[in-house]
Amino acid sequence: MLPACLVRAALGRWLLAPPGWALLGPGTGPGLCLRWRHQPPRREPGLLLPAARRSIGTQAGGLRAEKPGDSSKHVSVQRGRREETLLSAAQKVKEAGRDFTYFIVVLVGIGVTGGLFYVIFKELFSSSSPSKIYGDALEKCRSHPEIIGVFGESIKGYGEATRRGRRQLVSHIEYKKDGLKHMRLKFYIEGSEPGKRGTVHVEVKENPERGRFEVRYIFVDVDTYPRRTIVIEDNR
Repeated sequence: MLPACLVRAALGRWLLAPPGWALLGPGTGPGLCLRWRHQPPRREPGLLLPAARRSIGTQAGGLRAEKPGDSSKHVSVQRGRREETLLSAAQKVKEAGRDFTYFIVVLVGIGVTGGLFYVIFKELFSSSSPSKIYGDALEKCRSHPEIIGVFGESIKGYGEATRRGRRQLVSHIEYKKDGLKHMRLKFYIEGSEPGKRGTVHVEVKENPERGRFEVRYIFVDVDTYPRRTIVIEDNR
């Protein structure tokens, strides 16, 4: 056990000792003494870590400096992405324009189809259409006894023949008289009697109160011998 005076002296000597000196313990010998030894200073781990990081960073910087093509690759990647973005935007605009064109085509098709249906409906079902007037006049010819006696059964009607031999439906003329619409039609009939042919003349007049055309007259000229005129209806 060391005396207290020696401990105090050693503590004071240790506090005043320069860096690198370490206390080993009491010496051997006749007197009381302390042994000291000089030790080289140790580097703390905390000081070594920043130095290691700086060394690694310097090496990495050297490696990066040795590869000048990396920056150009990075620029090319960014340029490629920018070009892809521009291409995708242009493609979207192109697709939108194509969809708009298809939409316009569909609308035009719907309009044309609607117009065709309107014309067909007016021609077939309207009371003022030439087709409707022609059909009504032909039915009256087929049911008239004198017409059946001259032309026979199975009476059929047809229009003027074209240069190619095709027979049009009917020829008609529309005009106004006394502020009212008038229409004249002419078509031909044949029946089961061979060589018999007749020309049908029809005229109708607009009736504003009823909103339709009314028959003024229907008569048939027999074109074969003996020629004559058969009056089917006369409201003049």
